[in-house]
Amino acid sequence: MKAVRLYDAMDLRVDEIQEPLPPPPGFVNIDVRAAGICGSDLHNFRTGQWISRRPSTAGHEFCGRISSIGEGVEGLSVGDTVAADSRVYCGRCPACLSGRTNICEALGFVGEICDGGFAEQVQLPARLVIRHEVSLDPRVAAMAEPLAVALHAVRRLNLPPGEPVLVIGCGTIGGLSGLLLSRLHDGDLMFSDLKADRARMVAEICGGTAIDMAVPTEVAAHLNGRRLRYALDATGSIKAIGNAVDLLSGGGALALVGISHGRLELDPNILVEREIGLLGCHAYENELPEAVSLLPQLQKELLEFSDVLTSLDDVPDAYRRLVDGQTDKLKTIVRIAE
Repeated sequence: MKAVRLYDAMDLRVDEIQEPLPPPPGFVNIDVRAAGICGSDLHNFRTGQWISRRPSTAGHEFCGRISSIGEGVEGLSVGDTVAADSRVYCGRCPACLSGRTNICEALGFVGEICDGGFAEQVQLPARLVIRHEVSLDPRVAAMAEPLAVALHAVRRLNLPPGEPVLVIGCGTIGGLSGLLLSRLHDGDLMFSDLKADRARMVAEICGGTAIDMAVPTEVAAHLNGRRLRYALDATGSIKAIGNAVDLLSGGGALALVGISHGRLELDPNILVEREIGLLGCHAYENELPEAVSLLPQLQKELLEFSDVLTSLDDVPDAYRRLVDGQTDKLKTIVRIAE
């Protein structure tokens, strides 16, 4: 079968490999239908930071159809359409036993510590798959995982009713967070991105306003006397995070969901005196089923957000274009099978 495998930093290849063996007890085999390219995939491609196996089949955002089931698997059947949970957690450490599987002490991710979804077939533990409606477009079902990440960040921010909120970074997670906020929150939504056109696109789809957060007077003019207490950063940019802290009035919080490079220079007295919370948001806890349930009502907007590849052969070139910033869309999906 065909698979896209990461050999080293900047070395991604399309290979012909053996199909998975029959699933052992507790596992299922899946015919992959669609898979998404994530920002963390690109980070691993650029830096090799999380390469633990060479080569490994990349991809942790995907959906498919179950083709075979191992002994002892309950609640799933051959032919079920499913989305994948990306988190490979131990289930035994104190974090897992407390229900916080997203901060498992041995946490790894599909596509890194085990083969992922940029392949025609994949084998996963049955606990990492969740059924979705058969009528759901595979291009949308493949976005269940990043939607769960965004939902976890929005839940962590815990916005009071009516509060304005600034979403910083209009990539996949920023855009999906904005889309969720447009349905789950009644306050004013603002979007800021270095690419002004992308911020305007996301704002239009989500019913918000694009602003330049680097211009405080523009933010103040839009707020028209209201306070900005809450923001969500999906960039990981040290500069953007610092600017966000400067913008926030007292009594709110900044949710951090981007992958950062470097260290933040911050006077903690600012957080103390303004009572600003910095909230780290890592993957998701139990939000994946809720994210899957939301997909049908978000399908139209999710398709507007996405660009589609028609073959696994196109993935390496797509990685390079995305690393170079050559896309106007929020998510690139590769369609693999019906």
